[in-house]
Formats: sequence, C-alpha cells, structure tokens
Amino acid sequence: MRHNKKFNHLGRTAGHRKALLANMASSLIKHKRIKTTVAKAKALQVYIEPLITKSKAANNAVITPVVKTVEVTKKDGEIKQIEKTIKVNSSTPARRLVFSYLKDKDAVKELFGTVASKVADRPGGYTRVLKIGFRQGDAAEMAIIELVDFNEAALSGAKKKETKRSTRRSRRKSSSDAPTTAPVAQQQPKEKVIEESPASSIEETPVAEEETVVKIATEQPIIEDVVPEQEGDIVRQPKIEDVE
Repeated sequence: MRHNKKFNHLGRTAGHRKALLANMASSLIKHKRIKTTVAKAKALQVYIEPLITKSKAANNAVITPVVKTVEVTKKDGEIKQIEKTIKVNSSTPARRLVFSYLKDKDAVKELFGTVASKVADRPGGYTRVLKIGFRQGDAAEMAIIELVDFNEAALSGAKKKETKRSTRRSRRKSSSDAPTTAPVAQQQPKEKVIEESPASSIEETPVAEEETVVKIATEQPIIEDVVPEQEGDIVRQPKIEDVE
C-alpha cells in the first residue's frame, strides 16, 4: 500500500521518472530555462532546488590542508616515503552527491561554478514556473520553468519599481514638511486686520460730525421762538384761500 506518498508519479516507473528528472535538471542548469508541462515543472522544482542549496553551501566551505605520505621510487630502485600537504576542498563530497543525481559532469561544473555564485544571496526559491497556455493536440497545460536570478528582464523591472518607491517616499517626506509652511498662511489674516484698522478709525469721524449737526438742529427752533417775542409782531396764520 502507498500511504502518505503524495508526489506525482508522472505516469512512469521509478527508474524512468528519475532519469526524466535528471535530464530535465541538467538541461535547466545549462540553458537556465526550459519549456515543459506544468506537472513536470512542479516535479522538477522539488527535484532541483535541494541540489542548488547543496552547491551553494559547498562554495561557502573552507579549504582545509591535509598531510599525506607518498611513496617515490628512484632510479636506483630505492623507495622513499615523502609527506605532502594536499588542499582538500570540502565541496568534493557535495559534488559527488549531486553527480549521483544528475549523471552529467558539465551540469555539475556549471551548477557549482556559475549558478552557485549567482544564487549565493538568495535564501530559497531558485526557480519560477510561468504558465503559457495549452498544447495543441492533447491540450496539456504548458509552462516555462526558469532560474530566477538569470532572468534579466524580470530583474530590470524590479529595479524600476524600486526607483518608483523612492519617489513616493520623497513625496511623503514633503507632506510631513507641510506644517512648517502652515503658520505662514495663518499670519496673512493678521496683516489684513492691521490694514483694516485705519479704515475703521476714518469711518468713525463722520459719526461725531453728525452728532454736532443734530445738536445744532435742535437748538435752532429755540432761537426762532425768541425772535417774534422781541419784535412784538403777531404771527399770521395763512388762510386756505391765500394758499390756493
């Protein structure tokens, strides 16, 4: 029984499936992008990403010197043992392990050389699957699987987005500086109040003149009442006929 075996068998036996994934992995390492079905691309991701992690860890390993004894035969037939220091790179076991999966020396060399140095700063997710539609004939869903760090178009687009973000941040900083300019706008109404104050004082002066005029007008009827008393004339009221 096959309990807890949830990986995709791809309709092949174990040997056929391993050979298929090994060939696809080596071609992906060499060409950096291949076209296949979505099911095979997802299975290839699970197969190749641990191998890339091993190559990256092996490149960061330290080279250790090892002392070995070597037998040297001279012309006289004498055999002498000479000690030699040999520098052993700890990536050798990792290379042998990866070669047991890929079965391709050129792919192993490319993986531990170019790919490992390019992926050194990435913590994971070395591959990307892009769906491109359906294949004509059997209508199988097709996809492109590629190494993320070797897609120059995607990397250039990411740099452009970062520059846009920097401009947005600068605008946010300018908005934070807005409160410094706000007090200047608040000072303008104060200047207007100062300009209007002389006008208000000018308008108040005619009011005082009007009060004096009113006082004079009230005093005039008193003088008219006194004049007829001094002359002793009788004030004649006009008749209705005379007015006509």
